[in-house]
Amino acid sequence: MKYAFLALVGSTLALSAQTADWELVWSDEFDYTGQPDPAKWGYEVGFVRNQELQYYTQARPENARVENGSLVIEARRETFPNPRYEAGSKNWQKARENAEYTAASLITQGKASWLYGRVEVRAKIPQGKGAWPAIWMLGTDRGKIHWPFCGEIDIMEFVGKEPQFIHGTCHYAGEDGKHKSSGSKTKTAAPYDDFHVYAIEWSEERIDFFFDELKYFSFPLDKAGAGPDNAFRKPFYLLINYAVGGSWGGAVDPDIFPSQYLIDYVRVYRRKAD
Repeated sequence: MKYAFLALVGSTLALSAQTADWELVWSDEFDYTGQPDPAKWGYEVGFVRNQELQYYTQARPENARVENGSLVIEARRETFPNPRYEAGSKNWQKARENAEYTAASLITQGKASWLYGRVEVRAKIPQGKGAWPAIWMLGTDRGKIHWPFCGEIDIMEFVGKEPQFIHGTCHYAGEDGKHKSSGSKTKTAAPYDDFHVYAIEWSEERIDFFFDELKYFSFPLDKAGAGPDNAFRKPFYLLINYAVGGSWGGAVDPDIFPSQYLIDYVRVYRRKAD
């Protein structure tokens, strides 16, 4: 099996993967204070997708910082100017003079990407109507072939209006070129009350989705097409974001803000060679 890990680190950290079959190749333990490591993380900026209400800021400590051993992504209710504003614009990203909410979306695009392995994030998700935190991946060729042809792996999505469910989904283009998706959800009591591990184990054959030690969904890669041209047989980069409202987040309770999404660590493993 061939792996395409673009960022490798040596580490003596204890593995939290479930067996000794894995070796750590990239991580951020957030064992420092201040700005998220710029060698590992970049940012999405602005009103990005899904008619969401938040404006994603760049390297703004009010929205993204490392403290007390965790990455803090904080969504805030505040007036924030939209530099792309155009009066009378029909484009939703330009029609708002000001954002009512700010947050952050951290990405490894251009810094690290992976093909196959185990991607594992220990996080404490926020709660409340309108909260929409996610851990997900996009194909590195997105800029050339666009979504959904690049593929999307949603390791974890949570929407506050469905407070007992954790979702995992794969998105891709079907043979007709139209968007297809395949996923599942697991029901659990108050997942926002504590830290949990959200992970995928990704091979040439399938992607398995985990909530802590529970495997609740498995996606066979051939469902998106046989052979090497399958989007899920190419490298992906990682995104961790906190969205507010939007097409799935729905109605927002303004009283839940400021609201924090805490990430204890991010670890990427590859399977050891036999």
